[in-house]
Amino acid sequence: MFSSDRNSHRDVFIQAWKKARAEQPLEPLERQIVGILRQHPEYQPFLEAEDSALERDFPPEQGEANPFLHLGLHMVILEQLSIDQPAGIRKLYRNLARRTGDAHEAEHRIMACLAESLWKLQHDRQPFNENDYLDCIRRAGRV
Repeated sequence: MFSSDRNSHRDVFIQAWKKARAEQPLEPLERQIVGILRQHPEYQPFLEAEDSALERDFPPEQGEANPFLHLGLHMVILEQLSIDQPAGIRKLYRNLARRTGDAHEAEHRIMACLAESLWKLQHDRQPFNENDYLDCIRRAGRV
């Protein structure tokens, strides 16, 4: 369902939200996307502006969050949790969710670790370091 083409990737989110608003049946992936979007009402009007959402850029120097990146990272985390990869992330997530009292907040803390790990991967040109990622999640639970 996902593509390497930016607009095709973005359109998956836009169409899932459009189908949900029209109360049309959703595929499993679309249900997952809609579940995340319901936790992010700030992104809903943006996706409803379909064409401008497809074309919009989010340069880092402007300091504005990219909704597609944010939603995509949620999707990555949900996939990691569903298959417990890297091994142990599911247990760390459960501990973090219990500690914060909010599963969505736990996902956001993991997301910060994932973003940091991906930045390091790109910056240092080294393989993804699962141990560093999991250590970051452990530290996120202590804050």
